[in-house]
Amino acid sequence: MLVNLGTPDSPSVPNVRKYLREFLMDGRVIDIPYISRWFLINLIIAPFRGPKSAKEYQRLWEDRGSPLKFYSEDLRDLVQDKLGNNYQVELAMRYQSPSIASALASLKKTNISSLKIIPLFPQYASASTGSVIEEVMRVVSNWQVIPKLDFVSQFIENEKFLDTIVANAQKFMATTDYDHFLFSYHGLPERQIMKAEIKKCQLGSCCEHFGDANRYCYRAQCFETTRLLAQKLNIPADRIATTFQSRLGKTPWIQPYTDVHLQELAKNGIKKVLVFSPAFVADCLETTLEVGETYQEEFIAAGGQQWDLVPSLNVEETWIDCVTDMARD
Repeated sequence: MLVNLGTPDSPSVPNVRKYLREFLMDGRVIDIPYISRWFLINLIIAPFRGPKSAKEYQRLWEDRGSPLKFYSEDLRDLVQDKLGNNYQVELAMRYQSPSIASALASLKKTNISSLKIIPLFPQYASASTGSVIEEVMRVVSNWQVIPKLDFVSQFIENEKFLDTIVANAQKFMATTDYDHFLFSYHGLPERQIMKAEIKKCQLGSCCEHFGDANRYCYRAQCFETTRLLAQKLNIPADRIATTFQSRLGKTPWIQPYTDVHLQELAKNGIKKVLVFSPAFVADCLETTLEVGETYQEEFIAAGGQQWDLVPSLNVEETWIDCVTDMARD
């Protein structure tokens, strides 16, 4: 079962509000007491942010619908073709449709002997992979017969995952001499990193090293992803940066912030930037609009000249092979 984050059923305001309520009411996403979360989501965020988010989804929407969803559907079908008839591949979204419960129900009907769940999040975080695992366990715990379960918690060191991003980046690097290479990841509140009880976590230089002690620190995984990609692309350390985007609210989020860093780049005379979004495997609001358009406009307005976004993995052949290998392994 492949699981992605999810998307509204349509870019209409009611459907976007419905999606925001389900997504943000997850206690692993907004980890504050339930009553406070309920009032925040239902009385402030959904009513006021819903119309704005709907306009963004309308810009993103294509004839086939949401890119995140139709690329995930294509990935499911292509992986099924490679795996053959001895496997059944289902797609689920953590929020909205197709739900995890409905995908599991389809699998249950086939009398499966084992079940592998592959959350399509390269780096582990409680708010993404952790939430998927929790929901799968909630549903399966009610089955009379529970098959062998196996979860892929993260895959940042998978060579085919890395190679797909590298191949996409090399197409840009072959024609442009970039001054800087920026790796922008989805952010998290600092408190969520600290709650994970990572040994010796300082939210700073500790992420310069990656090993058993911080293997499940989201921030450390992001820095390691950057290092692995930079090594494959032969990019010097002084020309790369790891930053975090999409913060919400006034509480501290993990740093450095992408929007702040791009302003500093422009002030320092950096003109040409190649940007990566290695926390996302399919085109979505955070890649196409936030990084690809909003940050580009801000960089150009601040004095930059060129801001190019490396495409998501979507249905690249090496990425399909990567997911197929994870299913078989």
